[in-house]
Amino acid sequence: MEFTGDGPRTSALRTTKMISLPKVTPGIEVFLEEHIDSVKSKRVGLITNPSGINSNGQSTQSLFVNTPGIDLVALYGPEHGVRGDVQAGVSVAYERYPELDIPVHSLYEQPKKKHASPMDVDESMRSFDTVDEGKIVTPSMIENIDVLVFDIQDVGTRIYTYIATMAYAMQACAEHSKQFIVLDRPNPINGIDMEGPILEYPEFSSFVGLYPIPVRHGMTVGELALFFNANFLVRRTNLTVIPMKGWERTMWFDETGLPWSSPSPNMPSLDTAIVYPGQVFLEGTNVSEGRGTEKPFEFCGAPWIDETRLVTTLNGLELDGVNFRRIRFTPQFSKYSGQVCKGVYIHITNRACFSPFTTSLFIIRSIMDSHPEHFLFHADYFDKIMGIATVREGLEDHQDIPGIIERISSGLDAFLSLRKPYLIY
Repeated sequence: MEFTGDGPRTSALRTTKMISLPKVTPGIEVFLEEHIDSVKSKRVGLITNPSGINSNGQSTQSLFVNTPGIDLVALYGPEHGVRGDVQAGVSVAYERYPELDIPVHSLYEQPKKKHASPMDVDESMRSFDTVDEGKIVTPSMIENIDVLVFDIQDVGTRIYTYIATMAYAMQACAEHSKQFIVLDRPNPINGIDMEGPILEYPEFSSFVGLYPIPVRHGMTVGELALFFNANFLVRRTNLTVIPMKGWERTMWFDETGLPWSSPSPNMPSLDTAIVYPGQVFLEGTNVSEGRGTEKPFEFCGAPWIDETRLVTTLNGLELDGVNFRRIRFTPQFSKYSGQVCKGVYIHITNRACFSPFTTSLFIIRSIMDSHPEHFLFHADYFDKIMGIATVREGLEDHQDIPGIIERISSGLDAFLSLRKPYLIY
């Protein structure tokens, strides 16, 4: 990886600071302190991964194992697995947890003929992530439990498969009279800001976007569970959400005092989560979104991009809260694995006014304009993760970005009212 120059400098710095932080108590701690009686004498299943931890970094599964009164009898692995070490698009296998001798059911298992390696994750995601095959909680998975607990850190963006896994699990519990508990966690990119189109439902419903919510939704997983249960599930589940204590909607994750544990292999930091609501759409193009590098989604590029021209164009737009630096990087897997990619590093200067969705549309437009002979959309997948087709159509028709944003943002006010009854904080 090589930095090849800076864009225009700014006196603003990243807003992550060493300050006295408010303390947030995550749902797992509130549950163990106040609600453990709700699962006594019951067989418990747990959907989790390495992001399921308490404020001291102890995993939820180990806390369950070592807490008298909790009978943990099964684990459930979402995309990336219970250990969080499986790359995107790669099948998660059924196994038995050796330390506990309990089953680990896969909620992301592709048929054997479709198993993917980390080298072809992009094709696998486009072909597998939009269907429910291998992701539904089957009756045999929950026949030996009484209650299913969900404890995973979400990232505040619709295109992140854990909330679909949660919804499928809720539906299965409703159909088989099982209790469902969500241990709530912060929205890491705050609970106020919303961006992007409302998914057109049911036309664009898929595993990477089940229900009509915006790209950046400003809700916690607990709030989403309440919203899904009331509005979209065929049968309502016996749902309990264990709220956090101390969390406020204006908070970013680094203001909670909680440790960051990567919820997926390509979500290593809060900075990644901040750019993700826009950069995720590069998955639907032939531009690398930086998978296979130390800065996924903050880096983007391709071997055929003129990085000097691109960084000059983007910095010339003077977008709020961001500037761009020329960069060269070599992905270790995913698109252009082993090839030198030329592009930009997204440097956030003020996250309060930075719009990841708008910024990424300008990145895509700039690459389209400067390299029309190389750039292409994977149209079906791009539209699935966008939740509508009109954004891609507008970009291809050379419509101006502000006009596209204005047209797709019209539903945000209505969604703000729709979500209000389900907000906990």
